[in-house]
Amino acid sequence: MIRVTAMNRKRFVGDWAMLGTVFGLILFGLLMIYSASNYTARLHMGNAFYYVERQIFTVLLGTAAMFLMMKLDYHRLLKMALPLYGLSLLLLAAVFVVGTASHGQKRWIYIGSIGFQPSEFAKFVLIIFLASICGAAGSMMKKWKGILLVFLWMMPAAGMVMVTNLSTGIIIMGIAFIIIFTASRQWLPFFVLMGLGGGFMGIFLKLASYRVGRIEAWLNVETHPKGYQTRQSLYAIGSGGLFGRGYGKSIQKLAYIPEAHNDMIFSVICEEWGLLGAGIIAALFIFLIWRCLITANSAPDISGALLTMGVTAHLGLQMLINIAVVTNSIPNTGIPLPFISYGGTSLIFLMCEIGIVQNIAQQGKTYIS
Repeated sequence: MIRVTAMNRKRFVGDWAMLGTVFGLILFGLLMIYSASNYTARLHMGNAFYYVERQIFTVLLGTAAMFLMMKLDYHRLLKMALPLYGLSLLLLAAVFVVGTASHGQKRWIYIGSIGFQPSEFAKFVLIIFLASICGAAGSMMKKWKGILLVFLWMMPAAGMVMVTNLSTGIIIMGIAFIIIFTASRQWLPFFVLMGLGGGFMGIFLKLASYRVGRIEAWLNVETHPKGYQTRQSLYAIGSGGLFGRGYGKSIQKLAYIPEAHNDMIFSVICEEWGLLGAGIIAALFIFLIWRCLITANSAPDISGALLTMGVTAHLGLQMLINIAVVTNSIPNTGIPLPFISYGGTSLIFLMCEIGIVQNIAQQGKTYIS
């Protein structure tokens, strides 16, 4: 274990193992996006590289944003938490007025040809906001009143997201629970909050019949009309076996799996790289989460630790939900696989979060190399 002193801190650039893992996942993602999308891209766009070219542009933007976050002291972000939260609420409200529908729900705001998903910005901002207020609350986080007040502060954003995107709302709730629990370390309020969160999710399930239909499809995936995407995903996973068919040789990506390059890309990974390849990808995510936990443990203050725990929760929950959906362990819902799935807004804000964790690692009291 190497202690980072004031003298050598300027030369310390963060966690190289974390950065290497992130860029390794991104590069693998580019390869898989091309493999999973080249058939449909050539068929519908006239360019086999259409999606991978767009993703490369997003990676460049995300890399620039990540390095900006690495240079920006995270304490300055914490000071901007309240205005950022207010902005995220305005953007979420704007979706209901000027939003563009995706899969039957308004989730996007378009400026010309550029699309922006406010719910992804909300996830990013809520991590900063909750770390700020929980860190400032101090001993109040040991009391029921403080815990419930924090929970109520985040509910407007969570509620607006859940109306149009329940799966993202679940991730937001999960991030909030983990940050609040880390700050309070009180088990009973944590379980009460989980019960309240489950109650809210039950209400939102009842508000839209298509969500109940997804549960029915999950329970009857072999026969239900809405189980088609999941069935094709399971065919891909099963046909991959232990070592897979080989890169580029997936059959199910040939217009059988909808969104093969996006939410269902893990099934193509399983088909082309087999159980072994899928296991390696899962291991890389676990390694990335472990590096984040190391940074949280060595953060210079409670707010830095809570920020890192929020990012860890975001990565872990999104990875687990995506893989669970692809393997039919939970009902089908649209959540991308971090750093690998095609998508602009999600990747950019995930890279921003990694930049913040790197900044915290730079200022950490200790660091394991």
